[in-house]
Amino acid sequence: MKGVLVDSNIVLDVFLNDPKWADWSESKLDEYDQLGILYINSIVYSEISIGFKRIEDLESAIAKAGFRMLEIPKEALFLAGKAYLKYKKRKGTKKTPLPDFFIGAQAAVQNLDLITTRLWPFLIHGCWANLLKLLYLA
Repeated sequence: MKGVLVDSNIVLDVFLNDPKWADWSESKLDEYDQLGILYINSIVYSEISIGFKRIEDLESAIAKAGFRMLEIPKEALFLAGKAYLKYKKRKGTKKTPLPDFFIGAQAAVQNLDLITTRLWPFLIHGCWANLLKLLYLA
């Protein structure tokens, strides 16, 4: 599969016109849009919904930005669970898998690059360094 999975922090930078990151994140989205499809998944959808009062406004913004929704496959859900077990063995305190586990696992399973400005959750919590090509852009 060719494309890029976009983490919620990048999308929110643009949608909410973050004074520090909006221009930079928008330029990266434009850059990677030329290389393939820009995807978001249901986790990212949920996280970015905080910036909208109505689902119709969110749907319109997603369509205008050119993002495509990508379902999280069972293999990625399974891998996210395994990452959570690893996290717990390292004395992680969360009682359920973190959203970043699902995002990172999907990128790994579907061989997608991942655009994020937050590298640490994927490396510390999920230990994704050997599982995916991560485009750390900060």
